[in-house]
Amino acid sequence: MTFGDGTTDAAPMPSAPVVRIDCRALRTNVEAMLLRSDGEYSVADLRHDAWGHGASPVGRALLALGVDAFLVDERSGNGLAEELRGAAVGASGGPTLDSAEAFGLPGTGGIPVMRLTGSVLVVKALRAGEGVSYGFAHRAAADTRVALVTGGYAHGIVRGLGGRAGVVIRGSRHPIVGRVAMDVCVVDIGDADVRRGDAVVFFGAGANDPSVGEWTEATGLTAAELVTAVGLRAIREYIT
Repeated sequence: MTFGDGTTDAAPMPSAPVVRIDCRALRTNVEAMLLRSDGEYSVADLRHDAWGHGASPVGRALLALGVDAFLVDERSGNGLAEELRGAAVGASGGPTLDSAEAFGLPGTGGIPVMRLTGSVLVVKALRAGEGVSYGFAHRAAADTRVALVTGGYAHGIVRGLGGRAGVVIRGSRHPIVGRVAMDVCVVDIGDADVRRGDAVVFFGAGANDPSVGEWTEATGLTAAELVTAVGLRAIREYIT
């Protein structure tokens, strides 16, 4: 189906979802690990752009905590060495700090560091029997309303989330329906008060936010794979 609300003067919105990296949570997680290590030599893993969290800002935050060395991708080693003076870059061996806990991934006890949000582009009525997205894999069982939301598989939002995961808009949970497209996905909002420009939470650390753990259950991918894919493809912002 074709989406369009006729709006011509709406305020510009990000064309891609936004990943917010909470460096405060990162520092809290790593400080707890450093305390447990009792002063032992510490090595953090910054490969794959720090699992999509940004090797440079993550490295600077950890260097300020006293982390001794970093594992980095070969092609980024020289640039990071300039930024992270005072630490060994490209250390041999494996990391001593658990990246999953540092980034607060499910099951580690750490505070989630990454929050992924999109924006509502369009709200439209969907009549019983009408379908959405590729192949009309989802058809409305009754009259409802749907929102077209920024964020698709080009941004690491896995195609298989349709019908298996939800988002939060204005504090309420709504299911993703149909196949996730390249740049957008469709959310069934029913009669909820949802408007163009509203923030859409895919996952985060809030009490009502969906979690990365829900994505792992829906897709069979690991939490590390999911946050890395999202972090490398979405717009990144940092809370310091």
